[in-house]
Amino acid sequence: MTRTIYALSSGRPPAAIAVVRVSGPAARAAGIALAGSLPRPRYAALRRLRDADGATLDHALVLFFPGPDTATGEDIIEFHLHGGRAVVAAVEGALATLPGLSLAEPGEFTRQSLVNGRLDLAQTEGLADLLEAETELQRRAALTIAEGIVSRKIEGWLEELSAMAARIEAELDFSDEGDVGDAATFDIAAAVAPLIREIIDIVARPSVERLCDGLTVVIAGPRNAGKSSLFNALLGREAAIVTDIAGTTRDILEAHVVRRGLPFRLIDTAGLTDETADPIEAIGIMRARALFDTADLILWLGAPVDAPAGATKIGARADRIAYDPGAVDLTTSVHDPASIDVLWDMLAAHAHGSMLSGTLPLLRERQRAVISQAIDELAAIDGADALLDAERLRIANQLLATILGREATEMMLDALFGRFCLGK
Repeated sequence: MTRTIYALSSGRPPAAIAVVRVSGPAARAAGIALAGSLPRPRYAALRRLRDADGATLDHALVLFFPGPDTATGEDIIEFHLHGGRAVVAAVEGALATLPGLSLAEPGEFTRQSLVNGRLDLAQTEGLADLLEAETELQRRAALTIAEGIVSRKIEGWLEELSAMAARIEAELDFSDEGDVGDAATFDIAAAVAPLIREIIDIVARPSVERLCDGLTVVIAGPRNAGKSSLFNALLGREAAIVTDIAGTTRDILEAHVVRRGLPFRLIDTAGLTDETADPIEAIGIMRARALFDTADLILWLGAPVDAPAGATKIGARADRIAYDPGAVDLTTSVHDPASIDVLWDMLAAHAHGSMLSGTLPLLRERQRAVISQAIDELAAIDGADALLDAERLRIANQLLATILGREATEMMLDALFGRFCLGK
């Protein structure tokens, strides 16, 4: 039987209001014990809360939410208290004396939601990401997952696989009969191909974890092109040493920054040159070139004809150098804040376009790994052996189902719910 749990579900006191939540089979009795009587379901009413000796604890709003149509799937009582530390401590102390009640562990309210089918595992992971979101991009991505965009997509795939499996089972069951109807004409390889393409498109999207690091922007170009000056201007602080001496930056410099509600990883690189007698600078140049393959965006400061493929050509020091408008994508000057703002607008647009564009959901790395295994199984279906194809469909179905928490291991659940706060 599910235990009845209680915890402070709002911010730590002191505060104007503190919400203490009770969830479980003994919640109704706990509410009556402290409030004397409960208001009608889903309506707030003022009650005098008393302890077992009849002493007043607080005058509070009390709400009763009868299960199973609640956030946890259980009966829920909420006490909206005055938010002083002593008030909260007194109410929690009174609840601790009631039979069958226990202080909730971190994430236990959400775990009740999962166990009782109010949330699936994918939604729960989205909720955890939402609680940890530090940028607008993370918030938006996590909210869509918590609201079920991944779950609905997985459910759709499972339905398609189940329909395919039923057709193959019909072929297997009636293969010895004289007339097998449509089963004999079912081309499983052709049927599964569009689904594979759809799944691959989603796996190719950036992972949720990528949203924490943000867009990787590499600032590159030859010596003395103004890379470090632009790096500092984008950060709004003096992070890189800037001098007129060629080769001042000999290694990569990295900084994380949030602009326009989006996370960015900015990297300043050593000036590129074909010849250097400095071994440290040579290593820096090698590292700079290696970053070209992993960068989301390269800002190239230097001769446009030398820019790497796909790089955005920046005309730096536009206050001192005249550029052919057709040769560069953008001109900037560290002495012109408006030009830096325009560059940030471009970076933000690129981040939105690459990380949160379209209607396809983003996945966690764990989910991507599981789905990739399912893709391998589906891609091996060729129609040559119906029994083998049926087994591959079963394995793919089972893998996808684990993303929704079906057959999830206790160890994985413990790790997930440990990310939640006490009253969540």
